[in-house]
Order: sequence, then C-alpha cells, then structure tokens
Amino acid sequence: VQLVESGGGSVRAGGSLRLSCEISLYIYSSYCMGWFRQAPGKEREGVAIIGSSGSTGYADSVKGRFTTSRDYAKNTLYLQLNSLKTEDTAMYYCAKGLNGGSWYPTEYDYWGQGTQVTVS
Repeated sequence: VQLVESGGGSVRAGGSLRLSCEISLYIYSSYCMGWFRQAPGKEREGVAIIGSSGSTGYADSVKGRFTTSRDYAKNTLYLQLNSLKTEDTAMYYCAKGLNGGSWYPTEYDYWGQGTQVTVS
C-alpha cells in the first residue's frame, strides 16, 4: 500500500497550490480518504475528507478555500489550495480511512510521506 504526495511548495499569501496524492489501485476506490496537516509544535489536524461516493467535508478553517477531489482513472486524490494564508503553512498528508469519514488521525491506517506547504 502506497500513498505518495506531491505539489507542495512556497507561495505568497493569496496564492494557490494543488497537491496530489497517488494511491495504490486496490485500495483507492473503496475507502474514504483524508487530507491532514501538521505545523511545527502543533497536532495533526484534518483539513478535508472525501468519501468513496465523492462526498466531501472540510474543516471550518479552510472551507471555501480548499477543494478535494478524486480521479479514479488516475488513482489520484487532489487538494486544491486557494487564497492561501500564512497559517496554512504545514506539512500536508493524505491518508486512507479505516471506515467512514473521520476527522481523527487515529481513524486512518495508511499515510503518505507528506508534502510541505509554506506561505509567506
């Protein structure tokens, strides 16, 4: 099982990035997937979740600015980050859910290595 994130980088406040998470085929279509982030000295927090049907949920701090989607043909999960703020600076992770959608990291069993987003 592999999840590989990419797309992070350094941007100015107000800018945009698109994160990608490439996922092993056999796990992709059946599970809820989540995006989390962790800033230095802070706990890992849920940012966005997307169910196998495509239903989505977002943390209040990113609602209206971030959008997650999944491309089954490419086995890839995306997180579009718009109107970035300095407080969005963190390592971003994608993860596979154990059951249904959850905002708790303990409800996810496979994680990518993370991709750094820095907003200045």
